[in-house]
Amino acid sequence: MRITFSHAELPETARQFWETFTDEQVFAMNGEMGVGKTTFVKALCTAKGVEDPTASPTFSIINEYRYTDARKRERIIYHLDLYRLKSLEEAIEAGVEDCLYHPDAICFVEWPDVVAPLLPQDTVYVYLSVTADQRRKLVAGLADPGEFTPSLQ
Repeated sequence: MRITFSHAELPETARQFWETFTDEQVFAMNGEMGVGKTTFVKALCTAKGVEDPTASPTFSIINEYRYTDARKRERIIYHLDLYRLKSLEEAIEAGVEDCLYHPDAICFVEWPDVVAPLLPQDTVYVYLSVTADQRRKLVAGLADPGEFTPSLQ
């Protein structure tokens, strides 16, 4: 998936994202500080029907949200912000593995490098960048980051 969008186009971009990634569960969110990773996750949560307020998990590390899917089942979305973690061991102690491998949950991981060895094989790598006109460019795909090197410019 490759798309460029403005803040006003976030809801439509989130809808398109979910149309593209219908069954995937783990999303590694990459991009510079302030590019809009958390804002994009909030839009994705809203598109899924999360009604609770969403916020950055920078200090809590893991936020949990609930929504009801099309089959009327309660589902979970985990939003992880691993920026403050210094090691894989810290991530494991924080419970990151449980979120990544929950059988019936979606998991967004901001700053995923610290847990790269734990990421499931079918992780979707999402790259966000800012364009010259202050829009956002999103490139996402199912591949190892070493193999999937998007041009963000």
